[in-house]
Amino acid sequence: SENLGVFYLGSEIDPQDGSQSPQPLLYDSKDLTTHAVCVGMTGSGKTGLCISLLEEAALDGIPALVVDPKGDIANLLLAFPDLAPADFEPWVDPADAARKGLSVPEHAARTAGTWRKGLADWGQDGERIRRFRDSVDIAVYTPGSEAGLPLSVMKSLAPPAGGASDAAATRERIVGVVAGLLGLLGIDADPLKSREHILLSSILGAAWSEGRALDLPALIAAIQKPGFDKVGVFDLETFYPAKERLGLAMAINNLLASPGFGTWLAGEALDIQRLLHTPGGKPRISIISIAHLSDPERMFVVTLLLNELVAWMRAQPGTSSLRALFYMDEIFGYFPPTAMPPSKLPMLTLLKQARAYGLGMVLATQNPVDLDYKGLSNAGTWFIGRLQTERDKERVLEGLEGAAAGAGKGFGRADMDKIIAGLGNRAFLVNNVHEDRPEVFETRWALSYLAGPLTRNQIKRLTDPIKQTAA
Repeated sequence: SENLGVFYLGSEIDPQDGSQSPQPLLYDSKDLTTHAVCVGMTGSGKTGLCISLLEEAALDGIPALVVDPKGDIANLLLAFPDLAPADFEPWVDPADAARKGLSVPEHAARTAGTWRKGLADWGQDGERIRRFRDSVDIAVYTPGSEAGLPLSVMKSLAPPAGGASDAAATRERIVGVVAGLLGLLGIDADPLKSREHILLSSILGAAWSEGRALDLPALIAAIQKPGFDKVGVFDLETFYPAKERLGLAMAINNLLASPGFGTWLAGEALDIQRLLHTPGGKPRISIISIAHLSDPERMFVVTLLLNELVAWMRAQPGTSSLRALFYMDEIFGYFPPTAMPPSKLPMLTLLKQARAYGLGMVLATQNPVDLDYKGLSNAGTWFIGRLQTERDKERVLEGLEGAAAGAGKGFGRADMDKIIAGLGNRAFLVNNVHEDRPEVFETRWALSYLAGPLTRNQIKRLTDPIKQTAA
């Protein structure tokens, strides 16, 4: 299980009687280049499984870029090699201690003992935690907030690496960036019908064709004086009069002038290579925490991040091995079956093309109904935990059937239905198109302490020492 390229995820379970086998569930990391989907209701163990997956990748020196909408994945920073009660004490819940009639130090000591025993039951110890922490640099970024490490997502609207030579890729990037920006302004814009979308796309296209990056002040000036006289066959004033363009420029200016917007411009630039590796070349797990943001702000950040990831991917040489991971903890709302939010196009591009570049996508949700399973038929591995409703189960079975058809395999729907219906907590069905048959397994004990979603104050406590060291 410690061999390079092998992820130790748990132990196999007999699907007939639920008995645990001594046989470990080992997963080939290269299979993640065909992407993975993880579904399961709250309490199914989905977060623990995905954190274990990221831990195994880190032990193999594989970096990861993580979007964390709830604050759970920051638990990766709570990995304590000494397993000392004092390490756990700041993170245990005082209310939980009170319910059990314990003081906080007593509760921390009991938690440390539980973690030590849980690791030992799965053949792990503090030394494995130490190797995990030594293998990777972990950082939590909070765009739009000073709680974690600042991340500048709006310092510039730069053309893709290599210029605008790939016309299709440049168009995709422009559509995503403009849709995200207009969403942040509260403008629901259709790329083919919205004057705002068409104007901003034309401005970006003209600048990028000359190799110029725009910042927000330059974009505001370009809206008032775009530098071109026609849009399509209409002259600019007929298409979008100057008086009405002023309203759009004013909306962006108000965004720029708002008191809290300065945090969006502070910190490291949104550079995928820096998010995946330190300047010294050490692999990183970069967690983009968006729990504190509004829905439009979340969509804006995720869209920009995905577009940057597409641009970075296309600049890499091809490979058949796993080069990096992208993990999103909850894709509900970002990849729906019918609607076309700005996040969906770059995500589809990554699912279809990332395999050739060694980039693995791992997408998780507890809401299976609101997923585009036609798009997810590109995923070769499905981790399925306990589901809440029959409707959820039917949607997951549809997705499995599509993935099996795409791999040219038969699909035993009735057998899958029966297995999924019998899953308990921390039990998952894994269906991997690279394997001969699906398997049921129980997830291993996580190396990181699973304290639950971390608040902004808790993230600040974890990242303040990193900020001081950087300063």
